[in-house]
Amino acid sequence: MGKVQNIDIYKVSDPTVVTIGTFDGVHIGHQKIIKRLIDTGKQEGLKSVILTFFPHPRMVLQKDANIKLINTIDERHRILDALGLDYLLIQEFTKAFSRLSAEDFVKQILVDRLHAKKVIIGYDHRFGRNRNANIDDLKRFGTQYNFEVEEISAQDVDAVAVSSTKVRKALVDGDLLKANLFLGYPFMITGTVIKGKGLGRQLGFSTANILVEESYKLIPKYGAYIVSATLKGETVYGMMNIGINPTVNGEKESIEAHFFNFNEDIYNKKIQINVLHRIRDEQKFESVNALKEQLKRDKDLALEYVATHYA
Repeated sequence: MGKVQNIDIYKVSDPTVVTIGTFDGVHIGHQKIIKRLIDTGKQEGLKSVILTFFPHPRMVLQKDANIKLINTIDERHRILDALGLDYLLIQEFTKAFSRLSAEDFVKQILVDRLHAKKVIIGYDHRFGRNRNANIDDLKRFGTQYNFEVEEISAQDVDAVAVSSTKVRKALVDGDLLKANLFLGYPFMITGTVIKGKGLGRQLGFSTANILVEESYKLIPKYGAYIVSATLKGETVYGMMNIGINPTVNGEKESIEAHFFNFNEDIYNKKIQINVLHRIRDEQKFESVNALKEQLKRDKDLALEYVATHYA
């Protein structure tokens, strides 16, 4: 079980192999790097460490404070944990931290705190104040402070042709097929089940209203989706609507999931919903009855999809 902690309380003295980055989405390109990291750790007797930053540097340094992220920090940890990482360490990203010189970053964090013996990093990695140091500087520091730098080449990076930006765009466009292909796992939404207006129950489709507490979490394009979740220890499937419920004059964005063959009380529970497939855009129907008929069609489609893909 990998450990996640703030770097300030990390006190392990084992030598490490480290990679550095935000790894938002932990997509198939990231996974390739992380597999190399973990395999290297096992082969060379080093603890595998990802040093990540939170908040996202762009939230702190640019006017782009509204950037939406594919994963919350907890989701990112769960994905990395499943890959077999030893430690996910979070460095709080502040303006003061961004002013740390490249050498101070290497000496104080990589060497003194993490006891790095190897750093695996992309050919285009920049670090230090104003991001003015590059991989050649890191190799020079490696010679000075006795750690090896393994470079991930442009060919390795280009071979995957995936980026967090491309995943975000696919989700915003409602192209869930592409997003999930790039991620290598179903996009997830984690939130607490809260009481809604009970409209779903009146339609014959009782729903769990999901409150996502992290304002930076990216929510995909409005519409109807096929989903799964692990509830009370079992995998259940269902359908989910993201939007404002225009047919009943809704104005506030909501995320509502209806699970098939599941009637237990999950109020106030925190659940992870895996978003498997997109059915359609959200639309305004001429009547509540027309909406009800569409929900029945959505359910039939969802059940057929689940039977075909997850039998």
